[in-house]
Order: sequence, then C-alpha cells, then structure tokens
Amino acid sequence: MFEIPAGELDIVVIGETLVDMISEQESDSLFDAVTFRKYLGGSPANIAATVAKLGGCSAIISKTGIGAFGQFLKAELRHAGVKTDYMVMDHRVHTSVIFVSRTKGTPDFEAFRNGDFRLEPPEVSEAAIAQARIVHASTFALSREPCRSAVEHAFQLAQAQGKLISLDPNYSPQIWPDYPEAMEVLRHMMGYATLSKPSLDDARRVFGEGQTPEAYIDRFHALGPKVIVLTMGGEGILLSVEGRRTYIPAQPVKIVDATGAGDSFWAGFLVALLDGNPLERCVYFAREVVGRKLTRVGPLPDDLDRAEIYEAIEMGNG
Repeated sequence: MFEIPAGELDIVVIGETLVDMISEQESDSLFDAVTFRKYLGGSPANIAATVAKLGGCSAIISKTGIGAFGQFLKAELRHAGVKTDYMVMDHRVHTSVIFVSRTKGTPDFEAFRNGDFRLEPPEVSEAAIAQARIVHASTFALSREPCRSAVEHAFQLAQAQGKLISLDPNYSPQIWPDYPEAMEVLRHMMGYATLSKPSLDDARRVFGEGQTPEAYIDRFHALGPKVIVLTMGGEGILLSVEGRRTYIPAQPVKIVDATGAGDSFWAGFLVALLDGNPLERCVYFAREVVGRKLTRVGPLPDDLDRAEIYEAIEMGNG
C-alpha cells in the first residue's frame, strides 16, 4: 500500500504550539470553571511530545512569542525529548493560549490566538522535512494565513520526497467560522495526505450530522487518504484501508480527562506504524497509549515503556 520511508526524524509536526490552561474543576462548560493550570498544548505539539516519550525521534516546526509562555512551551517540549531547533520564537508576537474545561467528554474551550498562525512558508525548515519519515499537521493550523501556506509548503516538500503525510481533520467552527472556506481548504489539503485520524465528532462537524460511520469514512477516503482511522469514543475504532474496514472495540477505562486523548492515540498509532507493524496492530498499540492518557489530567508521564505497551497488547489479545 505504501512504503515507510527512511529518515533521521520519525515525525516532524507543523502547526500550533500553545499553552493549554485546563480547568482544575471538572466541568462541561468554561462558565463554571474557576481555576486553571497551564500545560503544553496544541495538537501537533502533543503528538510530538508523546512520540518522543515513546522513544521516537520527533521535531516541531511552529511559532511562539519569546516571553514566559513561549519559554515554558520550549522547555516542556525539550523535557519530553522533542527536537526544538525548528521552532521560531518571535518577539513581534504573543504565544497563543487556549482555556479548556476538564471533562470526560468533548472539552469546552476558548482560544486567544496570536503567534501560532503567524508561521510563514520561509520559516519551514527544508532540512527538517528532508529528514522526516512522517510529516503531520492539523486543520487548526490551516484556519489562518500565513500558517496555512506554511503547512502546504511543508506538505509539498514532503510529497516530492516520498514522505508519509498525516493530516488531522479536527475542524472546529469556533476556530474557523467560515465553513465554506474551511471545507474548500480541507478538501485541497487532504489531497496531500496518506493517512488521517478523524474522530466521529470531527466527521459530523465536517460532513454534517446523521450519517453512518462507514459513510463518513467513505467521504474521507474520497478526499485522498488511503488509510482512515475513525475514533468513536466508547463505541470503538474503525480502521479503513482503501475502503477495507476493521472494527476494534474501545478499551474500558475510567476516564478522568479526555483533553488530548486523540493526540495520544495518533502518536501511538504512528510510532507503531514506523515500527513496521500491521495497521490493525497499530490501532491496538494506540488504544493502549490513549488508555493511559484518559486516566490522568495533563500530559502522559515521561517514562512510557514501548516494550511494556506491546506486552499489554499481547496479553489483551491473548
């Protein structure tokens, strides 16, 4: 179906690196949240950090300010093991911040954006793309220029060099209220993608309510990606390879916080993919990783043991 390319960097992510201010109180609404704690945030940044914690080699291309929040994010990424050489810290911008409610469901959030969408195409490191095996971005990063053009430049370089390209269709009308524009851009950018991980919520926001998971998968395939992994929360996961579907049930866990769960899942999937596993086994590995994320608030621990996770898969399927 596709070859796993060689490269010194397992994954290069491009897009938003921002501060997540997550409520300390569990709440479905920010209105009821009172106190918050800051964490490394942004879907690409979360994926890069989890890949590194799993022992992979990841790097990030993004823009922040030079103040305390930007320094915090760079320190958190480095602590996780992410290569930050390609981050742009610009004194002319402020680091983006998002306030997020801690919840077992889809979090309520409010974004204060500045630096993240100001990444420009010339600031995309061609050396980083050349070293990458996978290049990943999210729809959040496509919502404004010049970051949209920066991501497309990265994808064009990656495509020309035979890299795997991953795009998360995490469209949100709060971030991108111009729906027709968003769908035009997403259709275009999905044409570069080799693989994608929509959630059922994403699919409904992109294509509208009322369709079956299988119908959503078919519509995502029609945009270009050969591999679609549709996550459906407690209803499980549907893996589709050029339309051939496999259902994997959800792992029963006591959910403490769902923030960043999709990113943890996808980081696990990509690590297992680069390890050379069959795609179904990649889903089981990802399911184990996200199970560890759902049972805690904030980031995954630093001491993720890849071998132990593979052992857990064997025991669970034994």
